Amino acid sequence: MSPSAVPTSTTNGHFESDLNLALVGLGVEYPPFLVGPEALEILANRYYPPSTALKKVLSINRFTGIETRAAIGDVEHPLVNQPNAPSIKELNTLFREEGVRLSVNACKKAISEWGGSIDDITHIVSTTCTNSANPGFDHFVVKQLGVRSSVEKILLHGIGCSGGMAAIRTAAHLALGSSYRGKPARILILACEISSLLVRSELDSIHQDQQTRVGVCLFSDCASAAILSNGVGEDDGPGPVYEILGWKHQIIDDSEEDLGFDVDPLGWKVVLTQRVPTLASAAVSPCFEDLVNSIPELHEAGQSPTAADFDWALHPGGSLIITGVEQAMKLTPQHLQASYEIYMKYGNSSSATILSVLNKLRETEGKDRVVACAFGPGIALEMTILRRRKEVASSVNRSEHNAASSILSTDGAGSRNTAINGNNITHANGTAKTMDDFPIESEQPGNVGTTADKAASSWNDDREATAEGSTRANEANGSAGGLPVEDLD
Repeated sequence: MSPSAVPTSTTNGHFESDLNLALVGLGVEYPPFLVGPEALEILANRYYPPSTALKKVLSINRFTGIETRAAIGDVEHPLVNQPNAPSIKELNTLFREEGVRLSVNACKKAISEWGGSIDDITHIVSTTCTNSANPGFDHFVVKQLGVRSSVEKILLHGIGCSGGMAAIRTAAHLALGSSYRGKPARILILACEISSLLVRSELDSIHQDQQTRVGVCLFSDCASAAILSNGVGEDDGPGPVYEILGWKHQIIDDSEEDLGFDVDPLGWKVVLTQRVPTLASAAVSPCFEDLVNSIPELHEAGQSPTAADFDWALHPGGSLIITGVEQAMKLTPQHLQASYEIYMKYGNSSSATILSVLNKLRETEGKDRVVACAFGPGIALEMTILRRRKEVASSVNRSEHNAASSILSTDGAGSRNTAINGNNITHANGTAKTMDDFPIESEQPGNVGTTADKAASSWNDDREATAEGSTRANEANGSAGGLPVEDLD
């Protein structure tokens, strides 16, 4: 549980929260390609014979609710058009180029918004689950940025899609240590993932093992960054983007076999069971209550706020994760609008996604306070409560009409319209499916894309889903089931 306050003698109270911690700059960088669902189908048909498992995966691929995913290349990228899937060595070489480039650009954006000097950065906290080299990718990002070599660096690994939130939590603890010593902390937070090139490795497993692996339909590429400040020695400036009010980290008991991202000779492979959406959704409410109760300023009116009193920046790990939390917390789609939009436009970029959702969320008027939440291997639950910059936030209550409004999308070819209304997905042909008709969301790899639509990097996203086995039956509570894929045709 997060501390409730820092001794006032050690801070200058630059920010309004008791912790005196804030995100003062955000930056998101997507690669130049947005690829539609047809990309996976092109690669699958090009290199693999028809099979029952492949048919199921490609059918599911048409019903994910994702319009496009960000990728470092289109369907003709050379590494996904070799006779065999790329090796870890090849993947590492490309990450050192493309991953570092995306990371540097995301960091520059965050530093620019902050407005401070790169020489004032005191720490760097980075994370990735799609690269394992030593020295880590952060070493090369630091060199290209021109950051002092004496800056303290921490590289987090093994935390998957919860990595962005874990990096914020780690940076907050470092900043509080500096506050206690009366020293300034300006911490660069960085998350980067290149998932798209794992498409061939995932297709190999689908073909060889006849597994229905849905992660290949969901993952994407992105880098995102933030600057966290403890306010000590901070000059008057534009003010915080988000003030940090408190956080909580917990592991769901006996769930380490349910969600993971295993090392493989050809990259990494998703591990996911059908219990994940149910476990994740059930854990959110008690975590939220504990966190709210630990933050005194949330009770100034004499009563505890409800989940609906906040906007939610939920990591869009997959459709069942989003709608499961929405239902468990009695939210509306409008509360989760930023998560839905990132999911539909960019897919799931694992650890880099949560900062992208927060970046998107500040585009719109909404609640003064925000709950940021993500899940990772373990199963780990990360949750942070933030306060938006006042000129961005609005206390206007949203009407039920707006809360129920649809988010529309088209696939890469422009031939399909999809509407996500709460727990339903409807296609232009009139076919309606509930989100329970789709397989479970998962923990990581992605796929490579297709159409070479160049897209200027803007906001961001991430996340994935995968299902083991050739059939998915509805569970009794309906939260983790799905129709056999033949029913989706």
